[in-house]
Amino acid sequence: MLRHSSTLLIIAVALLCGLGLVMLASTGVWVRGMENPYHFVTRQAMMVGLGLLAAFGMAKMPGDWLRKLTPVAYVGSCVLLALCFMPGIGIEEYGSKRWIKFPIVGQFQPSEAAKMVVVVALALWFTRWQTEVHTFWRGFALPGLIIAIPIGLIAAETDVGTALSLGVAAGAVMFCVGTRLIYMIPTALAGMAGAAWFVYNNPNRWGRIEAWLDLENPIHQLDRGMQQWRSLLALGNGGPWGVGLGNGVEKFGTLTFAHIDFIFPVIGEELGLPATLGVIVCYVLIAVGGVGIALQARQIFERCIALGLTCMIVVPAMVNIGVTTAVLPNDGLPLPFVSYGGTSLVFSLAAVGLLVGIHRRSQVAVAKAFPLGKEVRLAVRL
Repeated sequence: MLRHSSTLLIIAVALLCGLGLVMLASTGVWVRGMENPYHFVTRQAMMVGLGLLAAFGMAKMPGDWLRKLTPVAYVGSCVLLALCFMPGIGIEEYGSKRWIKFPIVGQFQPSEAAKMVVVVALALWFTRWQTEVHTFWRGFALPGLIIAIPIGLIAAETDVGTALSLGVAAGAVMFCVGTRLIYMIPTALAGMAGAAWFVYNNPNRWGRIEAWLDLENPIHQLDRGMQQWRSLLALGNGGPWGVGLGNGVEKFGTLTFAHIDFIFPVIGEELGLPATLGVIVCYVLIAVGGVGIALQARQIFERCIALGLTCMIVVPAMVNIGVTTAVLPNDGLPLPFVSYGGTSLVFSLAAVGLLVGIHRRSQVAVAKAFPLGKEVRLAVRL
């Protein structure tokens, strides 16, 4: 099964992208303030094309090029994250400073690029110092600094969900390469305590926690808990088989961000339980395929990248599904490959392309190691 890891990955991503375009055609029509009813699905289709080009380029990129470009990309991503706070370039929406805008490129979210770059930079570090992963400085402190700078900038944008998901991906990489738990566990506990303190002292986010704990309260249903309450109503309205594509009612303004963060309940309302379970199965296949690629990678550099990128895709999906089903408090992370968002889609597809490239190189190495594996020899028995 490991030989077909990239096939599983590609099939799952293709199904999710196709479903995302279909659901954007259903939900984007009802977004207020848009002159073109199919603006979102049209733009998302363009981003799919751009993402496929990025995926093809990453799949064909030699490993040596990736190593040489990583330091420059890391510095560039940190600069872009810092530009989110610069007046005239950074854009604040819904209380978060996550976006920047340039005249030709347009508006994009640099944290999506930073997630991918941080994973590759961390893999490059452990490749260079793989014999010292058990030490404090080169096995924990310095790679922790590589992670802390972009995570700190992302958290300062009040994008706590992205910061935590990136921290989980980086922690998984450090755990698998052999960083000592005596260093990681106290740091993780301190990070969670700091995040809890930040949330508690942020009225907006603490209000979301209170609303999540008491969603049946009519006051919360009309305020901060409205999105999660309406998402539960959408899932309940769909029942086992859904009300039919395009026939959902919660997307008509009561379920805000139905085309972005809360697209999963609309899938359940219109297409029913088979579609929602199918989405979950697709992410399970992505996790299985990504881990399979990591297990087959011939170098620690590629193994760390495969593991980190897999977590980068799967962890936000788990959080989004948990939020939309009211298992977790509202956070604002999109559903990868399905929710509307050009930056997220392009870099997620680029990450898939990099995973496929790693798997292709590992398969070529296996074929060279056993050059006579497929030859058939005939002999005459006397």
